[in-house]
Amino acid sequence: MASRISELVLKCADPERLARFWSEVLGYVELDREDGAIEIGPPDAGFGGLQPTIILSPSSDPRIGRLPLHIDVNPVDRDQDAELERLLALGARPADVGQTGHEQWHVLADPEGNEFCLLRKRLEP
Repeated sequence: MASRISELVLKCADPERLARFWSEVLGYVELDREDGAIEIGPPDAGFGGLQPTIILSPSSDPRIGRLPLHIDVNPVDRDQDAELERLLALGARPADVGQTGHEQWHVLADPEGNEFCLLRKRLEP
């Protein structure tokens, strides 16, 4: 059997703020807290499920902005335009990484400036 991703760790200045943001974006819930870190994941599976959990780890020197790894999100219960409005209302903001304007995705930044992409709806709930 091959390995699979079980969790993603994001160093951040304010784990509470990003845990709330990403929980709302992904429909995740808080699973655990340890040493200031907050782990969030799917409400019905938690750690070890098919989807990875996310650990928001406190750091006094987080790498803010362009990450070597970024998150792509797909809307599951609305179209891309409606999801874009929802994410902006949650605190995301548009990010310019040199797009041409013809992409089929939106590049956004979370409340601490970490970039992620909103793709077109390709997944079912």
